Amino acid sequence: MKYLDLRLSQPDPMLHPMQRFIRETDVVRYEELQAWNVDPRGPELEYELFYVEADREPYEDALAAVDSVRWYDLTPVDDGAFYCYICQETREEDVRWRKAFLELDLVVVPPIVYDSTAAFGMTVVGTGENLRAMLEGLPDAIDVTVRTIGEYDRRHAPLVDGLTDRQLEAVAAAVEVGYFEVPREGGVDDVAAAIGCASSTAATLLQKAQARVMRRLVRRYGRGDGPHEFDRRSR
Repeated sequence: MKYLDLRLSQPDPMLHPMQRFIRETDVVRYEELQAWNVDPRGPELEYELFYVEADREPYEDALAAVDSVRWYDLTPVDDGAFYCYICQETREEDVRWRKAFLELDLVVVPPIVYDSTAAFGMTVVGTGENLRAMLEGLPDAIDVTVRTIGEYDRRHAPLVDGLTDRQLEAVAAAVEVGYFEVPREGGVDDVAAAIGCASSTAATLLQKAQARVMRRLVRRYGRGDGPHEFDRRSR
């Protein structure tokens, strides 16, 4: 089976109000759509589960002002992160572009990750023919970037979303040279040589990558009283 890793950017008239909120403010630091379902009984309702890293009060104020939202429930992870469960009416603006996916034999692999411009990244799995048809069927107004394409064989780890390409390159090199082995088999100098930069640059890339992943790990899975807490909440 084939897959595409896409980045989709919608023009302002197509944006959901919460996407516009992400684009126009600095309240939301990270947001991903983890799961969704459409109510087949009608009227056209959908249920969505988001993981959000943001300032809760302004985020909730913005969410409460969205006309299409029937109800929502927020569950805190810590002061800077929470889950958001939403029931909302399906907007006509979304129906138009979603048809490119729904009318084909495709699977969207969660999560869908939103960036600071309200564009979102997603992974789509299917046959090459259907993936091409999906790209051709998207409205011209949507800017589409195909980031990767190939046979689907990915160990998808949403914890690393938000790392730069250079940080990911440094981490991959660190794994290759044994930087994370115990005892350590390779050092920062080896990472630097592998990616062609100064040792100080390699050290900074690794520190920023590790800090980002560890903060998200703790925020997402909480601070339980032992390993069983992590196991119970992970999926």
